[in-house]
Amino acid sequence: MLETIAIIFIILWVLGLVTSVVLGGFIHILLVIAVIMLLIRVINGRKL
Repeated sequence: MLETIAIIFIILWVLGLVTSVVLGGFIHILLVIAVIMLLIRVINGRKL
C-alpha cells in the first residue's frame, strides 16, 4: 500500500515538472513524502 502511494506521488511530481504546472510547494512535499516512505521500507529490510 505504501509503495503504491509513493509511486503515485512520484508520478504526480514528474508530471508537475514536465507540464510546468505550479501548485506551490505541494508537489515537492509529495515527492519528499514518497522518498521518505521508500527509505523507511528499505531500512526495514523490505524489498521494493
